[in-house]
Amino acid sequence: MKLLKIFQYAYIIFAVLFLWDAISNWSVDRNRSYMSLFFVALAVFMFFFRKRFAKKFQDRNKD
Repeated sequence: MKLLKIFQYAYIIFAVLFLWDAISNWSVDRNRSYMSLFFVALAVFMFFFRKRFAKKFQDRNKD
């Protein structure tokens, strides 16, 4: 279960990296920046989705 928690926080790391990529390429290539921003949104969504799923899984095992 600890490994899943590590991967959960890896999504936040990827979101930060894609955000940095979007900011650094904003004036060079806007299409690439938009794609990076899409991946930022996807990574943040996956973080909260995995966090919620792990909580449901943990609550189900308690019963």
